[in-house]
Amino acid sequence: MLIEHTILGNDMQAVEVTLQPGQELVAEASTLLAMDEGITFEARVGDGSGKSGGLMGALGRAVTGAGVFLTHFENGGSGPAKVSFAANSPGRIVPVHLPDWGNAIKVEHSGFLCATKGTHINAKRANRIRAGVFGGAGFFLQQLEGDGTAFLHCCGSVIERTLDNEVLRCEPGAVVAFDQGLDFSIERAGNLKTMVFGGDGVFLATIRGSGKVIMQSLPWGRVVSHIVAQCPSK
Repeated sequence: MLIEHTILGNDMQAVEVTLQPGQELVAEASTLLAMDEGITFEARVGDGSGKSGGLMGALGRAVTGAGVFLTHFENGGSGPAKVSFAANSPGRIVPVHLPDWGNAIKVEHSGFLCATKGTHINAKRANRIRAGVFGGAGFFLQQLEGDGTAFLHCCGSVIERTLDNEVLRCEPGAVVAFDQGLDFSIERAGNLKTMVFGGDGVFLATIRGSGKVIMQSLPWGRVVSHIVAQCPSK
């Protein structure tokens, strides 16, 4: 199900969604920017899809690094109404029509912004345990399933790749989302000298197979680390 929306801004974007009467969507907490009169919202446990398993499903989301609660927005008025969302870091927004991704996509926890109600949001274990041990996403990723539209946030610019039985290696924090059929793991980056003195991290994400990958040019963890490094110590 497609939903009417407008992407606002250039390098630091927000998304404005038009809800018809009775239409709903769910959003990550603390992402609301503005809304028209007639729209109501409430924090609830679960995604409202009827598949989340209540509290257990919400706890599954929590292990990915996301929150237990999602905010549900509904147009209770008699005409169309708009609600807009933005992430907590500068970047761009990517609309994802789930049927174009085989009705499911795996997303790093900070990449999810909002989605049409009916989208099932649950946790999926990383294909390889070492991906959970050393990757920025932990043991679990969020998986979005359904026939609706989701909106993802990429810090910095958006980089999209389509793999055809190929291997892609990249900074783990650069990975935002990928096709459910792709194999995702974290592997050592080069020899010991490169790991210690290279400055590009000890591990790289490795994605194998055929499918689409969405990456961000400015992993937020890298930004935070740089800011902390520049702060004077006491």
